[in-house]
Amino acid sequence: MRRLVIFALIGFAAQLVDGTLGMSYGVTSTSLLLMFGIAPAVASASVHMAEVVTTAASGISHIRFGNVDKQVVRKLILPGSIGAFLGACFLGSIPGEIIKPFVSTFLLLLGIFVMYRFLFHRNQPSKIANTKRNHKHLISLGFIAGFFDATGGGGWGPIATPVLMTKNDMEPRKVIGSVDTSEFAIALSSTIGFLLTIGWSQINIQWVIAFMIGGLIAAPIAAWLVKIIPTNLLGALVGGMIIITNIRTLLGALNASYITSLYTYVVLSILWIFALGNVIWKLKKESCQNESRRLNSY
Repeated sequence: MRRLVIFALIGFAAQLVDGTLGMSYGVTSTSLLLMFGIAPAVASASVHMAEVVTTAASGISHIRFGNVDKQVVRKLILPGSIGAFLGACFLGSIPGEIIKPFVSTFLLLLGIFVMYRFLFHRNQPSKIANTKRNHKHLISLGFIAGFFDATGGGGWGPIATPVLMTKNDMEPRKVIGSVDTSEFAIALSSTIGFLLTIGWSQINIQWVIAFMIGGLIAAPIAAWLVKIIPTNLLGALVGGMIIITNIRTLLGALNASYITSLYTYVVLSILWIFALGNVIWKLKKESCQNESRRLNSY
């Protein structure tokens, strides 16, 4: 029972982060199950089964708060579902751990770019959005993100969110809401693939339900937070999360010592906190200037 409560709390925290920053539910939950000695395929299958419910709740919440670009969702769903199904079916034979460091390097660079963009440039989404040219990349993005999501137990958000964040025609809240909403189809496709390959008997339904309960409680809270958090602050939060998450993978691949890893995390955390403080200071300064201009206009 204590383990189930812990899983429910982890499900709540993971969904709160995922629904707010557009990533990390699968990575967080799968990492926990692996820590308990669960086989990678079973861990990923359990998490994706829980995500079928939590992503549905998250998607509904994001739609309600106006955080979704429906055209982007429609473009991501089909290739993402195909990639997720294939990734689930071939998890046992695909060397996902070998590929992961290269993907993490790419994502790390994207995270740095996202941080740079939202720290030093005002985010002004293009008025001409959703054109055919802007959506060509969504097909390959959806397939790759869905594939790695199934093989790694998480990857839809960490791959799709930073890539879309680098585009100038989408607000961060729309990126997060669209990625979270489309994830329902990816989780469903992954679950079907896993059930066809490993079967029901390998999955602990109690663990799945515990993750579901925690995620269902957190989903509407996260969608509301995305609605009210300023754009630049949201971008800085996402960028920092991308960097921290992928540095962890790279340090593991390089077999870095405990001291090296600790210093790296401390330095990056301090820089992240400083960056967030800088964004908050700029937002307050801008708010004061707007208020001053409003008073002067009278």
